[in-house]
Amino acid sequence: MSLLTYDLALAQLLAGAQPLTEIESLATFDAAGRVLAKSQTSAIAVPSLDNSSMDGYALRCADVPAVGARLALSQRIPAGSVGHSLAPGTAARIFTGAPVPPGADTIVMQELCARDSDSGDGGEPRVTINHVPQPGDWIRRAGEDIRAGAEILSAGTRLSPPQLGLAASVGIAALPVLRRLRVALFSTGDELVMPGEVSAAALPPGAIYNSNRYLLRGLLQQLGCQVGDLGIVPDNLPATRAALREAAADHDLILTSGGVSVGEEDHVKPAVQAEGELALWKIAIKPGKPLAFGHVGTGAGRAAFIGLPGNPVSSFVTFVMLVRPFILKAQGARAQLPTALALRADFDWLRPDARREFLRVRRNQAGGLDLFPNQSSGVLTSAAWADGLVDNPPGQAIRRGDTLSFLPFSELLY
Repeated sequence: MSLLTYDLALAQLLAGAQPLTEIESLATFDAAGRVLAKSQTSAIAVPSLDNSSMDGYALRCADVPAVGARLALSQRIPAGSVGHSLAPGTAARIFTGAPVPPGADTIVMQELCARDSDSGDGGEPRVTINHVPQPGDWIRRAGEDIRAGAEILSAGTRLSPPQLGLAASVGIAALPVLRRLRVALFSTGDELVMPGEVSAAALPPGAIYNSNRYLLRGLLQQLGCQVGDLGIVPDNLPATRAALREAAADHDLILTSGGVSVGEEDHVKPAVQAEGELALWKIAIKPGKPLAFGHVGTGAGRAAFIGLPGNPVSSFVTFVMLVRPFILKAQGARAQLPTALALRADFDWLRPDARREFLRVRRNQAGGLDLFPNQSSGVLTSAAWADGLVDNPPGQAIRRGDTLSFLPFSELLY
Protein backbone atom coordinates (compact mmCIF):
# COMPACT_ATOMS: atom_id res chain seq x y z
CA MET A 1 0.00 0.00 0.00
CA SER A 2 1.45 3.37 -1.01
CA LEU A 3 1.93 6.08 1.61
CA LEU A 4 -0.82 8.67 1.86
CA THR A 5 0.11 12.32 2.15
CA TYR A 6 -0.72 13.99 5.43
CA ASP A 7 -3.32 16.24 3.78
CA LEU A 8 -5.13 13.31 2.18
CA ALA A 9 -5.07 11.30 5.39
CA LEU A 10 -6.44 14.25 7.35
CA ALA A 11 -9.19 14.82 4.79
CA GLN A 12 -10.26 11.18 5.02
CA LEU A 13 -10.25 11.26 8.81
CA LEU A 14 -12.37 14.42 8.91
CA ALA A 15 -14.76 12.95 6.36
CA GLY A 16 -15.28 10.03 8.74
CA ALA A 17 -15.93 12.16 11.82
CA GLN A 18 -19.64 12.33 12.65
CA PRO A 19 -20.53 15.35 14.83
CA LEU A 20 -22.45 14.68 18.02
CA THR A 21 -26.09 15.80 18.16
CA GLU A 22 -27.12 15.23 21.79
CA ILE A 23 -27.48 18.52 23.69
CA GLU A 24 -27.41 19.14 27.41
CA SER A 25 -27.92 22.28 29.47
CA LEU A 26 -24.91 23.11 31.59
CA ALA A 27 -24.36 25.87 34.15
CA THR A 28 -22.26 28.63 32.64
CA PHE A 29 -19.97 28.20 35.66
CA ASP A 30 -19.09 24.69 34.48
CA ALA A 31 -19.04 25.05 30.68
CA ALA A 32 -15.34 25.83 30.06
CA GLY A 33 -14.01 23.77 27.17
CA ARG A 34 -17.41 22.53 26.06
CA VAL A 35 -18.80 23.10 22.57
CA LEU A 36 -21.79 25.42 22.26
CA ALA A 37 -24.73 23.71 20.56
CA LYS A 38 -26.85 26.80 19.79
CA SER A 39 -25.95 30.40 19.14
CA GLN A 40 -26.61 32.81 22.00
CA THR A 41 -28.01 36.34 21.82
CA SER A 42 -28.16 39.07 24.42
CA ALA A 43 -31.48 40.21 25.87
CA ILE A 44 -29.90 43.43 27.08
CA ALA A 45 -27.54 46.16 25.94
CA VAL A 46 -24.12 46.29 27.58
CA PRO A 47 -23.61 48.78 29.09
CA SER A 48 -27.31 49.31 29.74
CA LEU A 49 -26.76 53.06 30.32
CA ASP A 50 -24.10 55.62 29.51
CA ASN A 51 -21.60 55.26 32.36
CA SER A 52 -18.25 56.54 33.54
CA SER A 53 -15.07 54.63 32.79
CA MET A 54 -13.15 56.63 35.43
CA ASP A 55 -13.45 57.96 38.93
CA GLY A 56 -13.86 61.69 38.44
CA TYR A 57 -16.44 64.39 37.80
CA ALA A 58 -19.37 64.48 35.39
CA LEU A 59 -20.07 67.92 33.96
CA ARG A 60 -20.95 70.00 30.91
CA CYS A 61 -18.11 70.95 28.55
CA ALA A 62 -19.72 74.38 28.15
CA ASP A 63 -19.08 75.06 31.86
CA VAL A 64 -15.31 74.62 31.46
CA PRO A 65 -14.20 77.03 28.71
CA ALA A 66 -10.71 77.26 30.23
CA VAL A 67 -8.47 75.58 32.78
CA GLY A 68 -9.31 76.58 36.33
CA ALA A 69 -13.09 76.69 36.12
CA ARG A 70 -14.72 76.15 39.55
CA LEU A 71 -18.00 74.27 39.74
CA ALA A 72 -20.30 73.52 42.61
CA LEU A 73 -20.63 69.83 43.50
CA SER A 74 -24.33 69.08 43.28
CA GLN A 75 -24.44 65.29 43.72
CA ARG A 76 -22.46 62.12 44.30
CA ILE A 77 -23.04 59.04 42.10
CA PRO A 78 -21.40 55.74 43.10
CA ALA A 79 -21.72 52.62 40.95
CA GLY A 80 -25.07 50.93 41.43
CA SER A 81 -26.97 54.18 42.03
CA VAL A 82 -28.69 56.61 39.67
CA GLY A 83 -28.13 60.36 39.74
CA HIS A 84 -30.53 63.16 38.85
CA SER A 85 -30.33 65.77 36.12
CA LEU A 86 -27.19 67.89 36.35
CA ALA A 87 -27.88 71.59 36.87
CA PRO A 88 -25.87 73.99 34.66
CA GLY A 89 -22.71 75.26 36.31
CA THR A 90 -22.37 72.22 38.56
CA ALA A 91 -20.47 68.92 38.58
CA ALA A 92 -21.29 65.48 39.94
CA ARG A 93 -18.75 63.38 41.78
CA ILE A 94 -18.89 60.08 39.86
CA PHE A 95 -17.24 56.68 40.18
CA THR A 96 -16.27 54.02 37.65
CA GLY A 97 -19.33 52.22 36.30
CA ALA A 98 -21.84 54.76 37.61
CA PRO A 99 -24.47 56.07 35.17
CA VAL A 100 -23.79 59.50 33.67
CA PRO A 101 -26.46 61.92 34.92
CA PRO A 102 -28.76 63.58 32.36
CA GLY A 103 -27.28 66.89 31.26
CA ALA A 104 -23.63 65.86 31.65
CA ASP A 105 -21.71 65.33 28.40
CA THR A 106 -18.20 64.52 29.64
CA ILE A 107 -16.16 63.06 32.49
CA VAL A 108 -12.96 64.61 33.84
CA MET A 109 -10.78 62.14 35.75
CA GLN A 110 -10.14 63.02 39.36
CA GLU A 111 -6.39 63.39 38.82
CA LEU A 112 -7.11 66.50 36.71
CA CYS A 113 -9.32 68.13 39.35
CA ALA A 114 -8.85 69.72 42.78
CA ARG A 115 -11.73 69.52 45.19
CA ASP A 116 -12.19 72.22 47.82
CA SER A 117 -12.89 71.02 51.35
CA ASP A 118 -15.81 73.47 51.37
CA SER A 119 -16.95 76.44 49.37
CA GLY A 120 -15.51 79.01 51.73
CA ASP A 121 -18.77 80.93 51.79
CA GLY A 122 -21.08 78.43 53.43
CA GLY A 123 -22.42 77.19 50.08
CA GLU A 124 -21.94 73.89 48.26
CA PRO A 125 -18.47 72.31 48.03
CA ARG A 126 -16.69 73.10 44.78
CA VAL A 127 -14.20 71.47 42.47
CA THR A 128 -11.58 73.15 40.30
CA ILE A 129 -11.25 71.63 36.82
CA ASN A 130 -7.63 71.77 35.62
CA HIS A 131 -8.37 70.43 32.15
CA VAL A 132 -10.52 71.52 29.23
CA PRO A 133 -12.62 68.45 28.36
CA GLN A 134 -14.12 67.31 25.07
CA PRO A 135 -17.64 65.92 24.71
CA GLY A 136 -17.73 62.19 25.42
CA ASP A 137 -14.45 61.96 27.32
CA TRP A 138 -14.35 58.83 29.51
CA ILE A 139 -17.99 57.98 28.85
CA ARG A 140 -18.87 54.38 27.92
CA ARG A 141 -21.98 54.60 25.76
CA ALA A 142 -24.98 52.37 26.23
CA GLY A 143 -24.68 49.31 23.99
CA GLU A 144 -21.13 50.07 22.85
CA ASP A 145 -20.06 46.56 23.94
CA ILE A 146 -23.21 44.58 23.13
CA ARG A 147 -26.47 45.65 21.50
CA ALA A 148 -29.72 44.14 22.70
CA GLY A 149 -30.61 41.22 20.41
CA ALA A 150 -27.03 40.83 19.11
CA GLU A 151 -25.44 37.38 18.77
CA ILE A 152 -22.66 37.07 21.31
CA LEU A 153 -21.62 33.41 20.83
CA SER A 154 -22.08 31.24 17.77
CA ALA A 155 -22.84 27.53 17.65
CA GLY A 156 -19.71 25.39 17.41
CA THR A 157 -17.66 27.63 19.69
CA ARG A 158 -15.37 25.86 22.17
CA LEU A 159 -16.13 27.91 25.23
CA SER A 160 -13.19 29.72 26.78
CA PRO A 161 -13.18 31.62 30.11
CA PRO A 162 -13.62 35.04 28.40
CA GLN A 163 -16.61 33.67 26.50
CA LEU A 164 -18.15 32.36 29.72
CA GLY A 165 -17.65 35.81 31.19
CA LEU A 166 -19.35 37.30 28.14
CA ALA A 167 -22.34 35.01 28.58
CA ALA A 168 -22.55 35.90 32.27
CA SER A 169 -22.34 39.62 31.46
CA VAL A 170 -25.73 39.41 29.74
CA GLY A 171 -27.28 37.22 32.42
CA ILE A 172 -27.02 33.76 30.81
CA ALA A 173 -26.83 31.29 33.70
CA ALA A 174 -26.85 28.06 31.65
CA LEU A 175 -25.69 27.16 28.15
CA PRO A 176 -26.75 24.46 25.67
CA VAL A 177 -23.69 22.35 24.93
CA LEU A 178 -23.05 19.15 23.05
CA ARG A 179 -22.39 16.17 25.25
CA ARG A 180 -18.83 15.02 25.77
CA LEU A 181 -17.26 12.65 23.26
CA ARG A 182 -16.88 9.23 24.88
CA VAL A 183 -13.44 7.80 24.06
CA ALA A 184 -12.20 4.32 24.99
CA LEU A 185 -8.43 4.16 25.43
CA PHE A 186 -6.22 1.10 25.62
CA SER A 187 -2.67 0.06 24.88
CA THR A 188 -1.39 -3.22 23.44
CA GLY A 189 1.90 -4.88 24.23
CA ASP A 190 3.07 -7.61 26.62
CA GLU A 191 6.16 -5.52 27.28
CA LEU A 192 4.14 -2.73 28.95
CA VAL A 193 3.92 -2.26 32.71
CA MET A 194 2.33 0.55 34.70
CA PRO A 195 4.34 2.90 36.90
CA GLY A 196 3.86 1.84 40.51
CA GLU A 197 3.31 -1.82 39.67
CA VAL A 198 6.99 -2.63 39.29
CA SER A 199 9.90 -0.63 40.67
CA ALA A 200 12.61 0.55 38.31
CA ALA A 201 15.07 -1.81 39.99
CA ALA A 202 12.78 -4.80 39.43
CA LEU A 203 11.79 -3.97 35.85
CA PRO A 204 12.13 -7.22 33.82
CA PRO A 205 14.40 -7.29 30.78
CA GLY A 206 12.56 -5.92 27.75
CA ALA A 207 9.76 -4.36 29.82
CA ILE A 208 8.92 -0.66 29.52
CA TYR A 209 6.65 1.67 31.44
CA ASN A 210 3.45 2.59 29.62
CA SER A 211 3.99 6.29 28.95
CA ASN A 212 1.44 6.42 26.11
CA ARG A 213 -1.43 5.69 28.48
CA TYR A 214 -0.61 8.86 30.44
CA LEU A 215 0.18 10.91 27.37
CA LEU A 216 -2.98 10.06 25.45
CA ARG A 217 -5.30 10.20 28.44
CA GLY A 218 -4.01 13.70 29.24
CA LEU A 219 -4.47 14.86 25.64
CA LEU A 220 -8.02 13.50 25.55
CA GLN A 221 -8.91 15.16 28.85
CA GLN A 222 -7.58 18.51 27.67
CA LEU A 223 -9.91 18.25 24.68
CA GLY A 224 -12.87 17.72 27.01
CA CYS A 225 -13.42 14.04 26.22
CA GLN A 226 -14.97 11.55 28.62
CA VAL A 227 -12.26 8.89 28.79
CA GLY A 228 -12.89 5.22 29.42
CA ASP A 229 -9.54 3.63 30.26
CA LEU A 230 -9.40 -0.08 29.36
CA GLY A 231 -5.77 -0.42 30.41
CA ILE A 232 -3.26 -2.73 28.71
CA VAL A 233 -4.55 -5.48 26.42
CA PRO A 234 -2.42 -8.64 25.99
CA ASP A 235 -0.73 -9.22 22.65
CA ASN A 236 -3.11 -11.79 21.23
CA LEU A 237 -5.99 -11.68 18.80
CA PRO A 238 -8.83 -12.94 21.05
CA ALA A 239 -8.01 -10.44 23.81
CA THR A 240 -7.77 -7.59 21.31
CA ARG A 241 -11.12 -8.51 19.73
CA ALA A 242 -12.77 -8.73 23.13
CA ALA A 243 -11.42 -5.29 24.13
CA LEU A 244 -12.72 -3.77 20.90
CA ARG A 245 -16.19 -5.23 21.42
CA GLU A 246 -16.32 -3.95 24.99
CA ALA A 247 -15.15 -0.50 23.95
CA ALA A 248 -17.56 -0.18 21.00
CA ALA A 249 -20.59 -0.92 23.16
CA ASP A 250 -20.67 2.46 24.90
CA HIS A 251 -18.08 4.74 23.30
CA ASP A 252 -17.99 7.03 20.27
CA LEU A 253 -14.29 6.52 19.53
CA ILE A 254 -11.76 3.81 20.33
CA LEU A 255 -8.18 5.04 20.52
CA THR A 256 -5.29 2.61 20.82
CA SER A 257 -1.52 2.79 20.75
CA GLY A 258 0.71 0.04 19.39
CA GLY A 259 -0.07 -3.02 17.31
CA VAL A 260 -1.05 -1.20 14.10
CA SER A 261 1.94 -2.21 12.00
CA VAL A 262 2.23 -5.49 10.07
CA GLY A 263 4.36 -7.64 12.37
CA GLU A 264 3.36 -11.04 13.67
CA GLU A 265 2.57 -9.56 17.09
CA ASP A 266 0.54 -6.66 15.69
CA HIS A 267 -3.00 -7.88 16.31
CA VAL A 268 -4.97 -4.65 16.11
CA LYS A 269 -5.41 -4.65 12.34
CA PRO A 270 -6.88 -8.19 12.07
CA ALA A 271 -8.95 -7.62 15.23
CA VAL A 272 -10.58 -4.47 13.82
CA GLN A 273 -11.17 -6.18 10.48
CA ALA A 274 -12.87 -9.07 12.30
CA GLU A 275 -15.05 -6.78 14.44
CA GLY A 276 -15.74 -4.09 11.84
CA GLU A 277 -13.95 -2.50 8.92
CA LEU A 278 -10.57 -0.85 8.60
CA ALA A 279 -8.67 1.42 6.24
CA LEU A 280 -5.06 0.92 7.31
CA TRP A 281 -3.05 4.00 6.48
CA LYS A 282 0.63 4.35 6.07
CA ILE A 283 1.10 8.09 6.10
CA ALA A 284 4.05 9.89 4.58
CA ILE A 285 4.99 11.72 7.77
CA LYS A 286 7.85 11.43 10.23
CA PRO A 287 7.42 10.50 13.00
CA GLY A 288 4.23 8.44 12.83
CA LYS A 289 3.96 6.46 9.59
CA PRO A 290 1.59 3.65 10.76
CA LEU A 291 -1.94 4.76 11.63
CA ALA A 292 -5.20 2.82 11.37
CA PHE A 293 -8.70 4.19 10.97
CA GLY A 294 -12.03 2.44 10.69
CA HIS A 295 -15.08 1.40 12.69
CA VAL A 296 -15.90 -1.36 15.15
CA GLY A 297 -19.34 -2.85 15.79
CA THR A 298 -22.72 -2.22 14.21
CA GLY A 299 -25.82 -0.15 14.85
CA ALA A 300 -25.98 1.62 18.21
CA GLY A 301 -22.82 -0.23 19.27
CA ARG A 302 -20.72 1.14 16.43
CA ALA A 303 -17.68 3.27 17.25
CA ALA A 304 -14.99 4.96 15.22
CA PHE A 305 -11.52 3.47 15.63
CA ILE A 306 -8.09 5.12 15.42
CA GLY A 307 -4.95 3.12 16.09
CA LEU A 308 -1.76 5.06 16.78
CA PRO A 309 1.83 3.84 16.54
CA GLY A 310 3.48 2.61 19.73
CA ASN A 311 6.58 4.83 19.75
CA PRO A 312 5.67 7.66 22.15
CA VAL A 313 6.68 10.61 19.96
CA SER A 314 4.94 9.03 16.95
CA SER A 315 1.86 8.55 19.07
CA PHE A 316 2.03 12.17 20.24
CA VAL A 317 2.55 13.69 16.79
CA THR A 318 -0.17 11.63 15.10
CA PHE A 319 -2.57 12.54 17.90
CA VAL A 320 -2.07 16.31 17.72
CA MET A 321 -1.94 16.43 13.92
CA LEU A 322 -4.67 13.89 13.05
CA VAL A 323 -6.69 12.70 16.04
CA ARG A 324 -7.22 16.16 17.52
CA PRO A 325 -8.93 17.55 14.38
CA PHE A 326 -11.07 14.40 14.20
CA ILE A 327 -12.16 14.82 17.82
CA LEU A 328 -12.91 18.52 17.42
CA LYS A 329 -15.12 17.85 14.41
CA ALA A 330 -16.87 14.99 16.22
CA GLN A 331 -17.47 17.34 19.16
CA GLY A 332 -19.14 19.83 16.83
CA ALA A 333 -16.42 22.47 17.09
CA ARG A 334 -16.05 24.84 14.12
CA ALA A 335 -12.31 25.47 14.39
CA GLN A 336 -10.42 22.21 13.92
CA LEU A 337 -7.02 22.97 12.36
CA PRO A 338 -4.12 24.83 13.99
CA THR A 339 -2.80 28.19 12.83
CA ALA A 340 0.90 28.18 11.95
CA LEU A 341 3.32 31.00 12.71
CA ALA A 342 6.22 32.05 10.47
CA LEU A 343 9.39 31.99 12.60
CA ARG A 344 13.12 31.97 11.93
CA ALA A 345 15.25 28.83 12.13
CA ASP A 346 18.23 29.18 14.46
CA PHE A 347 19.50 25.72 13.46
CA ASP A 348 20.51 23.66 10.45
CA TRP A 349 18.66 20.51 9.35
CA LEU A 350 20.60 19.32 6.36
CA ARG A 351 19.47 15.70 5.99
CA PRO A 352 15.69 15.92 5.60
CA ASP A 353 13.46 12.89 5.16
CA ALA A 354 11.50 12.11 2.02
CA ARG A 355 8.39 12.26 4.20
CA ARG A 356 6.80 15.38 5.66
CA GLU A 357 8.50 15.98 9.01
CA PHE A 358 7.20 17.38 12.28
CA LEU A 359 10.28 18.49 14.19
CA ARG A 360 10.25 19.24 17.92
CA VAL A 361 11.45 22.80 18.50
CA ARG A 362 11.35 25.56 21.08
CA ARG A 363 11.22 29.33 20.74
CA ASN A 364 14.23 31.19 22.07
CA GLN A 365 14.61 34.66 23.54
CA ALA A 366 15.90 36.01 20.21
CA GLY A 367 12.58 35.19 18.54
CA GLY A 368 13.86 32.18 16.61
CA LEU A 369 13.51 28.42 16.92
CA ASP A 370 15.92 25.94 18.48
CA LEU A 371 15.86 22.26 17.52
CA PHE A 372 15.95 19.41 20.02
CA PRO A 373 19.13 17.54 19.07
CA ASN A 374 17.62 14.01 19.04
CA GLN A 375 14.54 13.74 16.81
CA SER A 376 14.08 9.97 17.26
CA SER A 377 10.48 8.78 17.59
CA GLY A 378 11.36 7.04 20.85
CA VAL A 379 12.76 10.15 22.59
CA LEU A 380 9.79 11.55 24.50
CA THR A 381 12.09 14.11 26.10
CA SER A 382 11.91 16.02 22.81
CA ALA A 383 8.14 16.57 23.17
CA ALA A 384 8.40 17.54 26.85
CA TRP A 385 11.20 20.02 26.06
CA ALA A 386 9.55 21.57 23.00
CA ASP A 387 6.82 24.18 22.83
CA GLY A 388 5.78 23.36 19.28
CA LEU A 389 6.44 21.58 16.01
CA VAL A 390 8.02 22.68 12.75
CA ASP A 391 5.95 21.48 9.78
CA ASN A 392 8.72 20.73 7.29
CA PRO A 393 7.86 19.74 3.67
CA PRO A 394 9.21 16.45 2.26
CA GLY A 395 12.88 16.62 1.33
CA GLN A 396 13.25 20.22 2.53
CA ALA A 397 16.64 21.08 4.07
CA ILE A 398 16.64 23.81 6.70
CA ARG A 399 19.40 26.38 7.13
CA ARG A 400 19.83 29.04 9.78
CA GLY A 401 17.78 32.08 8.92
CA ASP A 402 15.14 30.20 6.92
CA THR A 403 11.50 31.03 7.67
CA LEU A 404 9.67 27.98 8.99
CA SER A 405 6.06 27.01 9.61
CA PHE A 406 5.77 26.72 13.40
CA LEU A 407 2.80 25.07 15.12
CA PRO A 408 2.78 26.10 18.79
CA PHE A 409 1.54 23.61 21.35
CA SER A 410 -0.98 26.26 22.42
CA GLU A 411 -2.68 25.45 19.09
CA LEU A 412 -2.24 21.67 19.32
CA LEU A 413 -2.90 20.56 22.88
CA TYR A 414 -6.22 22.24 23.70
